[in-house]
Amino acid sequence: MNNKVKIILGILILAALIVAFLGRNFISGNTSNEKNTFVYVKTGSDFNALLTTIAPILKNKSAFENVASKMNLTTNVKPGRYEVTPNMSNFSLVKMLRNGNQKPVRLVLNKYRMKKDVIHKICTELEADSIALLQLLNNNTYLAQWDLDSNTAIAAFTPNTYEFYWNSDAKKVFEKLVKAYTKIWTIDNKAKAQQLNLSPSQVMTLASIVDEETNANDEKGKIASVYLNRLKQGMKLQADPTSKYAYGDFTIKRVLNKHIQFPSPYNTYYVQGLPPGPICTPKQESIAAVLNAPSTSYLYFCAKEDFSGRHNFATNGAEHLANAKKFQDAMNARGIKH
Repeated sequence: MNNKVKIILGILILAALIVAFLGRNFISGNTSNEKNTFVYVKTGSDFNALLTTIAPILKNKSAFENVASKMNLTTNVKPGRYEVTPNMSNFSLVKMLRNGNQKPVRLVLNKYRMKKDVIHKICTELEADSIALLQLLNNNTYLAQWDLDSNTAIAAFTPNTYEFYWNSDAKKVFEKLVKAYTKIWTIDNKAKAQQLNLSPSQVMTLASIVDEETNANDEKGKIASVYLNRLKQGMKLQADPTSKYAYGDFTIKRVLNKHIQFPSPYNTYYVQGLPPGPICTPKQESIAAVLNAPSTSYLYFCAKEDFSGRHNFATNGAEHLANAKKFQDAMNARGIKH
């Protein structure tokens, strides 16, 4: 074998070794996690920040860097929440990160009473900035396009499950939620609200009171009818949940004079009509209960003395006082004082 052939053969062997080495870097598993895990890449991250974030689950950091460089990830870092499978290859990992193929977050919103609580929930699970979200919820000019204001904005956070990309900012989050809220207000539902002489946000406010009064869906319509009848007759709503909300204590079991006399626009013992906004984020069933409330003559209701969570309804004050006494006697028997 002459020297020329030897040189060519050597080059081919070296090239084969390089290809084999590079191929191993590309296709060999390089993640150490034993189950699917998530990597969170913050908005504004460069490759060094990404590397710091992902390094703890890499078996071979240098191999990852090598493949990342060759696949242009170093200059194409995209923020997001990425699902990393066990023993994932560098090629698959880099391709996912470079292309921004994130795994959406399933955000479950339940009932919340205060803005700060729903903001905390959202900004704990998403990258959205809590201060930015609060500023949007207090911006009446911005909220006016959906006929909302700083008092009624919480109505947009209707309990449901929503999908978001983790790196969604505050504005994207709110506008997706408010879009879902506006879908409630079909032509039919707007017409029902108008027949009740209520705006959509007022329906949400009344629904929030109904929602706080009971978990029994079959009673919500009757409870809504009581408040609608009171509104029609110009009576104060005198809803216990509003006095608890105004007082700022949701553990109250027995509403006392100091609660009902507490001065607040949210306390319907203290003010006439509806409070300025919802006292919680009402469920769909409570909204439907208001919009489809049955026609009744009820003006009062009181919790049943068996503590079942259900209610006795009354059309006149004397009957209501008798029902109330039964419940108060039951609370006294159980030693419930506050």
